[in-house]
Amino acid sequence: MNNIGLGIELMVVGMSTVFLILLIVIWGGKLLIKAVNKIAPEETVAPKKGAAAPAQVDSTTMAVLQQVVSQITGGKGHVASAKRI
Repeated sequence: MNNIGLGIELMVVGMSTVFLILLIVIWGGKLLIKAVNKIAPEETVAPKKGAAAPAQVDSTTMAVLQQVVSQITGGKGHVASAKRI
C-alpha cells in the first residue's frame, strides 16, 4: 500500500512539473513574439501606382492550355480564362 501512495505522489509531482514547464514555454514564446513585433514590426509594402492589369495569354498558349487540361481531365475540364502574372 505504501508503494501505491509513493507512485501516486511521484506521478502528481511529475505531471505538475511538466505542466508548469509547458506554461513557462508558452508564456516565454508569447513574450518573445511581442518583443520581436515591438522591436522590428512587419514592413507593409504599398502597391505600386499605375500597376497594369495582368496581360491576357495569346491564342497559341491558350490552345495548348486547353489541350493539356482536356487530356488530364479526360475531356471533362475546360479553361475559362488565363492571365499572365
